[in-house]
Amino acid sequence: MLRVLGVLLVCFSLAAPMQVMAQTSFGIAATVNEDAISESDVNDRMRLIFASSGIPDTKESRAKVKPQALSILIEEQLKIQEAERNNLSVTEKEIDDAFSAMAAQNKMSAEEFSKVMVNSGIPGHTLRQQIKAQTAWRKVVGSVLRPRIDVTENDVNARMERLKDNLGKTEYQVSEIFLPVQKTKDDAKVKDLGQKLIDEIKRGRAPFAVVAAQFSKSASAQQGGSLGWVQEGDLPKELDVVVKSLSEGQISPPIKGLSGYHVLTVTGARKISKETLPKDDDILNAIGLQRLDRLQKRHLADIRSTSFINRRDE
Repeated sequence: MLRVLGVLLVCFSLAAPMQVMAQTSFGIAATVNEDAISESDVNDRMRLIFASSGIPDTKESRAKVKPQALSILIEEQLKIQEAERNNLSVTEKEIDDAFSAMAAQNKMSAEEFSKVMVNSGIPGHTLRQQIKAQTAWRKVVGSVLRPRIDVTENDVNARMERLKDNLGKTEYQVSEIFLPVQKTKDDAKVKDLGQKLIDEIKRGRAPFAVVAAQFSKSASAQQGGSLGWVQEGDLPKELDVVVKSLSEGQISPPIKGLSGYHVLTVTGARKISKETLPKDDDILNAIGLQRLDRLQKRHLADIRSTSFINRRDE
């Protein structure tokens, strides 16, 4: 059985107060089909991004993060709408339970966690909306998409044979941040954002895993960007080459892929041996998750292409 993990780790920094952002409470930042996203929603999400990623709230950072914050909100609205179209609802109890789980991950009670958010200038509905979207999409993936994934015994055997052929070679423990480029004209902006995130990580202001959880648009974001142990040929060629060139702890520059930019880091390396070979069930799950990740990306792209989206910043 495929396991789809959906845990969002949010680590709030209490070191410095958030700067005040200019707001237009009633301004519309974007329209997504029948729903509107306000400028206030965008500013609130920016506060959440800064507080949870550790990126400092500066004029330069806001200029780079604001388009990303709006893109996140648009994507979340599409996910919620898709769940509703499939009669998949998210209850208040589910949101409450997820909020309490996040508080526990941060070694706080739900009440203490709420106070931290208030002190950071983050309205409670901002995080609850993020939780709702994540939960809604997890239900779409589990109920609508996962039944379409079929991993056969031949698939598992073929993967195992390839692993055995690589005995003695090196495999790498890899994490990634994936930033999609939805329109060609946004290519430079997305690359600049990737470099900004890299700079903040290298300065020690934002752990890689936390930045991945907040910014990355890959299923691996739910595990702090972790791709697990990667062997030659597991990743697209342009990424495979970079992984082999990285030393442990090193972070790559933004790497252009087919649909966006990837930022990679290697957290470990080892020789492939019989002892490190995964079990059949682990291979089955890994293949399934890879296919499911590709399927959900295509599905979301299809939803976006057939939706009416009007961004006021374009």
